[in-house]
Amino acid sequence: MNAPRILAALALCAFLAACGDRDAPGRTASGDGDTEALPSPEGSRGSVTGMPDKPGPGQVGPPQPAVAPLLDEQGNPILVPPEEAQPGDPSVGEAAPSPDAATPAEPGPQDAVAVLRDYYAAINRRDFARAHAMWGDDGRASGQTPQQFADGFADTTGVSVEILAPGEVDAGAGQRHIEVPVALTATHADGRQQRFVGAYTLSRTVVDGATAEQRAWHIASADLREVAP
Repeated sequence: MNAPRILAALALCAFLAACGDRDAPGRTASGDGDTEALPSPEGSRGSVTGMPDKPGPGQVGPPQPAVAPLLDEQGNPILVPPEEAQPGDPSVGEAAPSPDAATPAEPGPQDAVAVLRDYYAAINRRDFARAHAMWGDDGRASGQTPQQFADGFADTTGVSVEILAPGEVDAGAGQRHIEVPVALTATHADGRQQRFVGAYTLSRTVVDGATAEQRAWHIASADLREVAP
């Protein structure tokens, strides 16, 4: 082979070797020389993380921890009212029904005390009709008509009263009774004062079908005696 052909063959081999270097997998050109390229994970569709291009069906993100129910000392689940529960809380129970607001509570001893306070407040306002009506049986338990009752306070300018602790409620047949001790001072128009001590007895009806008015405390009787001021 002559020299020109030998030189042409060598140049062609060098050219082919250079092309092969550029196309070899795992190699990339970088300025001064060749460097190793990062391997591409199998089945990654080009992603260097190995994650799929799009999330598949099911939960996205890290799994959420299961919420354990609250337990009491015996190991029974504690139900949490819905308004206090967190999302996903398995201990949520139905809220307890609220008591019927239309059903009034039964009057107690302090309600009887309140009746006597209102009684003397009405007298000091000179609202004798109201004070008379606070006696039982529409005022007839006082033993006086409304006019006689009002006349009994004609000379009275004011009454101060001290109501002491009431006694126990006494249960009778269809009735409730309670005794409330008092000490009071009545002042007359001429400045004279009279002091009384004793107790009022109040009663109310508890039979079926009784009205709210009948179930309220009313003055049944009074046992008062005058003492020296």
